[in-house]
Amino acid sequence: MKIFLSVLTTFVAVSVFSSANAADTTIEMLNKRDDGAKMVYSEDITRIDVGDTITWVPTSKGHNVEFIAGPDGFTIPKKSKNSKEVSINFDVPGIYYYWCTPHKGMGMIALVVVGDDKSNIEDITGAKALGKSKKKLAALLSKL
Repeated sequence: MKIFLSVLTTFVAVSVFSSANAADTTIEMLNKRDDGAKMVYSEDITRIDVGDTITWVPTSKGHNVEFIAGPDGFTIPKKSKNSKEVSINFDVPGIYYYWCTPHKGMGMIALVVVGDDKSNIEDITGAKALGKSKKKLAALLSKL
């Protein structure tokens, strides 16, 4: 019985410690940001650790999240519905590229960098971009 309790206590402690280390980040979907940029997410580049979760909040209506590219091993989720909150947990290190489907041509794109792994930067560089997104994607990648 003592062994069982010891194993159970260790399991609970590890579980609590692991979830305590995971962080949650909130990104707003906006028509206009404080810096004057229009049709944007509140962050252009979000840096998080492996295991962290990002929640996108539709502060302004008519926006969504659609992933275009990510590292090998990442299963691209279905695009979110317009004006709906969505949360995604990131367990694979690398660079993730996403946009707002209705406003991608207006430059409403962003990146998530998980951990320190930027080995898939070429995949992101070669990913599709439309309108203002082409120039913005190049500018964001140059900041990495």
